[in-house]
Amino acid sequence: MEPLRGTDPAGIAGYRLLRRLGAGGMGVVYLARSGSGSLAALKVIRAAHADDPGFRARFRREVETAGRVTNPWVVPLLDADPDAESPWLATAFVPGPSLAEAVEECGRLPYRSVRFLGARLAEALEAVHGAGLVHRDVKPGNVLLAVDGPRMIDFGIARMPEDTALTASGMVVGSPGFLSPEQAQGRGREIGPASDVFSLGCLLAFAATGERPFGRGSAAEALVRTVHDEPDLAGVPAPLLPLLRNCLAKEAGSRPPVADIRRTLDGTEPDDRDSAGGAGCPNRPPG
Repeated sequence: MEPLRGTDPAGIAGYRLLRRLGAGGMGVVYLARSGSGSLAALKVIRAAHADDPGFRARFRREVETAGRVTNPWVVPLLDADPDAESPWLATAFVPGPSLAEAVEECGRLPYRSVRFLGARLAEALEAVHGAGLVHRDVKPGNVLLAVDGPRMIDFGIARMPEDTALTASGMVVGSPGFLSPEQAQGRGREIGPASDVFSLGCLLAFAATGERPFGRGSAAEALVRTVHDEPDLAGVPAPLLPLLRNCLAKEAGSRPPVADIRRTLDGTEPDDRDSAGGAGCPNRPPG
């Protein structure tokens, strides 16, 4: 968190702004307190984008999309005004780091924590897909780690599979290194729930090893490796390997549905499991 700056407003639509949680090209996210006293993460769009009718329409779709998904492992939308002078939306505040931050600071997660993380995120994706949506950007930065479990965030590019607004041929949308081959090749009309399964596989491999399964480097290099190379799963505990290999199948039809992933990870752990993992942060919740 950072202190508020002189150019930041004191409040928005009844929310009192307390701190800055982050900022990017599109806007600023604040820690805010509602009139009832509850904390929220309030995302405010920059004026330059608010003046763009196309961007405002996309933001309105983000609000509508986030409001359609209800699940304990998805950060809920509390309030929003896409038609305000500076469009904004408020979600519940999750007091915890992102998975990306946790792995960067503390190293890979222990085996049991990865199982718990994967089962809960698969459950979250069941709700997303059950609402007729595809998240399209499942990555460590979009998973927050709360005391009681993970929370999935950011539905900015989530869409219905048949929505052609972001499915123009050749358009790559999402985060390289955690995209499916169909996303990496811009095959927009082929992007469905199985694409999120591939991204979940990448995320779990990252959580288990501390490394991206298709390596680091430039975005272009990551996209090429995603399409043509097999994932590097060295360091993944042996009991997780069959599931992650299936999730990372190049062909969408060969990947398991999220319900099967959840049942597998919630099931009985094999006796020969490799429970080794990072030592963990002192305050990391058990999985």
